Amino acid sequence: MKYITPDIKLNIQTEKQFSTEVSFDHHMLIWFISGDTTVTQADATYTLKAGDIFLVPRNLLITVSNYSYQSVVMHLTVDRLKAFYEKLPPINIKPTYPHIRHFNPHPLLQSCLASLLPYFDMPATLPENIADLKLTEAITILRTVDPSIDHLLGNFEDPHKLDLMDFMEKHYMFNMTLEKFGYLTGRSLSTFHRDFKKKFNTSPQKWLTRKRLELAHYQISKKKQRPAEVYLNAGFEDLSHFSFAFKKHFGYSPNKIAHYS
Repeated sequence: MKYITPDIKLNIQTEKQFSTEVSFDHHMLIWFISGDTTVTQADATYTLKAGDIFLVPRNLLITVSNYSYQSVVMHLTVDRLKAFYEKLPPINIKPTYPHIRHFNPHPLLQSCLASLLPYFDMPATLPENIADLKLTEAITILRTVDPSIDHLLGNFEDPHKLDLMDFMEKHYMFNMTLEKFGYLTGRSLSTFHRDFKKKFNTSPQKWLTRKRLELAHYQISKKKQRPAEVYLNAGFEDLSHFSFAFKKHFGYSPNKIAHYS
């Protein structure tokens, strides 16, 4: 990882393969230089390759699965966007469901992001005023390429209180803390626990474990996947914990069902 400012970095991933769940505090504008990745949100999957440019909205739960790659990343922070929109008010702001924006090759975006590459080899720190200009340029180009982007970039509110049952059914496989689930559904941790008990008549942790194990069981028995291939996508951190929980819940190990399916 190389930073030229706290908000502009060159991300270099050298692991052969990995999968992780993330939710960013800021919008992330990303340009893939090499390699490829798969990004999954609750209702869509995107396969991204060298040359692709995409924007990941803040507070969006996603799973990232990829091989080795390099990418340029710009953090579009709330403070920076507020300062930008004070001078150029957003147009037609209205609530929309956040989703990953995948931009077709566009010369303005490509040239803006490519112009950052020489700065990563500079021995000195990039002057702050130049970094500010590059970030402002990126925001301006995004508004030019996609006029509807104001609905996303110009919305500074925290997540509203969402339908808990609908959200959890779509996102239970994401390995997030209960505090994060609460925040993303517009609730404090205590309110999240109380509302969850009313909706599901059980605790969040028990419900999440059961749902994740049922998903893993389906993937192994019906999709013919191996336990080592499914435990991360089902929301478990390591294979040994997954195998223990699976056997405790179903009465047999995941390897047994994989062997006979």
